[in-house]
Amino acid sequence: MKGILERALREINACSELSALENCRVKYLGKKGELTVFLRGMGNLSPEERPVIGRLVNEAKEEIETLLLCQKERVLKLERERSLKEEEIDITIPGKRFARGKRHPLTKTLDEIKSIFLGLGFTVVEGPEVELAYYNFTALNIPENHPARDVQDTFYITEDIVLRTLTSPDEPRVMEKTKPPIRVLIPGRVYRADDVDATHSPVFHQIEGLVVDEGITLGDLKGTFDLFVKKLYGEHMETKFRPSHFPFTEPSAEIDATCFVCEGKGCRVCKDTGWIELSGAGMSHPKVLERCGIDTTRYSGFAFGMGLDRLTMLKYGIDDMRLLFENDVRFLEQF
Repeated sequence: MKGILERALREINACSELSALENCRVKYLGKKGELTVFLRGMGNLSPEERPVIGRLVNEAKEEIETLLLCQKERVLKLERERSLKEEEIDITIPGKRFARGKRHPLTKTLDEIKSIFLGLGFTVVEGPEVELAYYNFTALNIPENHPARDVQDTFYITEDIVLRTLTSPDEPRVMEKTKPPIRVLIPGRVYRADDVDATHSPVFHQIEGLVVDEGITLGDLKGTFDLFVKKLYGEHMETKFRPSHFPFTEPSAEIDATCFVCEGKGCRVCKDTGWIELSGAGMSHPKVLERCGIDTTRYSGFAFGMGLDRLTMLKYGIDDMRLLFENDVRFLEQF
């Protein structure tokens, strides 16, 4: 019995894993273990020897069980320490950097333009992209025989419903619901039947501006646009007006700005003129104001429209409009 106990104690103390401890328990205390087999052989002992041997076996069994329990606690502690050491976090190691999205160049430019006009007291409004032909044409003083109404230029859903060809339809919508003074900026997508190339797309973006109040003159339009261009592109920028014609403004003008490439000296981009076209604008046509219920003897206004895509291309030196719509990550990562 003494030899079994010594051997059991030696083997248990040598165990460093729970599986090895379980094997020791089965070897000595299991149904076929050495102590169990020893107890079964006690029938061959004399009546005087049985109590003595039985006590020794029970004492040995208790000692082995106690040692198994203590060794199990030690093994579990060692395993926890080993696990903590293996899972230890070194806070000095740089973390993994996850790729973060960026604002699209169109969004960046639009946000900057909004900020400029909000600082001038404008309110940003949006209108429907699926528009009534009345607001897209008639309310803007565009006659029935105007080329802009042709199916070659406009996407018709029905005879009276179109995909808006410009953001100007929101001007009469605002004026019908709002009494002067009015200062609104209207950004949004517009649609025209154009082929896709480096400077054209059937889907693009415009920004409309409208001011209606007492005593508004062409000088207010010039001052507003001068300030806008300088804020967006730099204090060195200048603007000039060229006479033009739009059905919804009178007088009308094309607004040019100093060429971004040559700074007015003349180059291939500006066709050696030193100027880049930025906007169509003018004083709100009296017929447009009157159709919206505004007293033209008291109020006047100005309006302007700009291509957000063009403004973005000029700001960031992008030479192909298609890059703004293709979502090539290699291109977008540059902004």
